[in-house]
Amino acid sequence: MKYAAIFVLCCLFTVSVQSAEPLLPVKVFILAGQSNMEGQAVVDLDGKDYNQGKGTLAMLLRDPVKSVRYKHLRNAAGRWTVRDDVWVRYQRENQPLLAGPLATGFSVYGDVHHFGPELQFGHVVGDQLENPVLIIKTAWGGKSLYQDFRPPSSGGVVGKYYTLMIAQVHAAIANREQEFPALKGRGYELAGFVWYHGWNDGVNPQTAVPEYEQNLVNLIKDVRREFKSPKLPVVIGELTGPWVQAEGGWEALRKAQAAAAARPEFSGNVVFVPTHDFVRKPEDSPNPTHGHHEFGNAETYFLVGDALGKGMISLLK
Repeated sequence: MKYAAIFVLCCLFTVSVQSAEPLLPVKVFILAGQSNMEGQAVVDLDGKDYNQGKGTLAMLLRDPVKSVRYKHLRNAAGRWTVRDDVWVRYQRENQPLLAGPLATGFSVYGDVHHFGPELQFGHVVGDQLENPVLIIKTAWGGKSLYQDFRPPSSGGVVGKYYTLMIAQVHAAIANREQEFPALKGRGYELAGFVWYHGWNDGVNPQTAVPEYEQNLVNLIKDVRREFKSPKLPVVIGELTGPWVQAEGGWEALRKAQAAAAARPEFSGNVVFVPTHDFVRKPEDSPNPTHGHHEFGNAETYFLVGDALGKGMISLLK
């Protein structure tokens, strides 16, 4: 009987130790914006339609100097890296859902030949966080903050894509265990919001640009209110593109993005991330005529994702 009692006590002790170590919650990040967030970077396409592969991810990895920075994106077998601790969900408009472990392919095209800022963003936060990570992309091309993403606090008609963004985030959180079985049994924490946007407001300098700063402030506050997270970390990515040195509306829009992040009420939990140094020449890019999509240059999109990720980590710390 003595030995039986000891056995029972040992079993109870084992169970109590195991139950004292719950699974870490999933850190959830929202990545929102328009076509530059959708993902236009080219992975490995070449030939005359892609400027012979210049500026693609595959070409970067052939560069003996630059390849050091990108080597984690390809494994020892020569295949594109797939992470098992970072997941991405991207519901494109009127197209099938993209959901799975972080890799190339989470772009509007739905193929492995393109990617967006989520790729390196996911690597940065995944490397820094002990928790598993879920990235929810909510991005649609050609959508303004002035109208399409217009937040409730700005007055007027709430933007269709603001409403859709909120609905998709709620759906992703509610369905996370069904869509990502590896996350079963884990709670979640909404850990951050990333806004990478600007083109459509920039081409409307008379009405959209003057309102951009306040609309962006309202967007941040409304998203926080919706998800009951008053200090939710927010990263604002500067509008990229070949018009970096442009005066007038484009310059005013960039200043508005920076000014929104600098508001005193956002001190310590909102950061503006410059991206103007990441623009590459059209002749060195796969899509030389697509300035509105950063010429499809993989280095540009990688560096944007890297900067957005590091900006987020700086807030989380």
